[in-house]
Amino acid sequence: MGRNTVYLMFNGNCEEAINYYAEHLGGNITQMQRYGDTPQSTSASYKDKIMHGIMDLQGLTVMFSDVMEARHVRFGDNFSLAMDFKTEGDLVRAFDALSTGGTVTMAIQETFWNAVFAMCTDKFGINWMFNFDKSSN
Repeated sequence: MGRNTVYLMFNGNCEEAINYYAEHLGGNITQMQRYGDTPQSTSASYKDKIMHGIMDLQGLTVMFSDVMEARHVRFGDNFSLAMDFKTEGDLVRAFDALSTGGTVTMAIQETFWNAVFAMCTDKFGINWMFNFDKSSN
């Protein structure tokens, strides 16, 4: 059985994005391979870009990469990363960090499913959902 994961592709700012997520969401980067570390032919200006990385994000495996030089990824709204938090304070801190420089699509609010919930698109174009289930405490 394969691993369930999300794979995020970036246009040259992958390292900035993944370090930002690790810092603000408590992620642990477990692998980081640069284009210059592989037999892949690349320009000198692209050798430090991320070819493949893996991060454990609170139990969710996230893979990430800068797209190859000749390619450009277009960000869309066809996915969101949904995260559950252990405390409301953790949710608020993560939401405040990731919504800074981005767009709030749903402000932090109480929900009918007995949770605190919010959504945003961060400054890298990634959609996030934040949930704190009040009944689990």
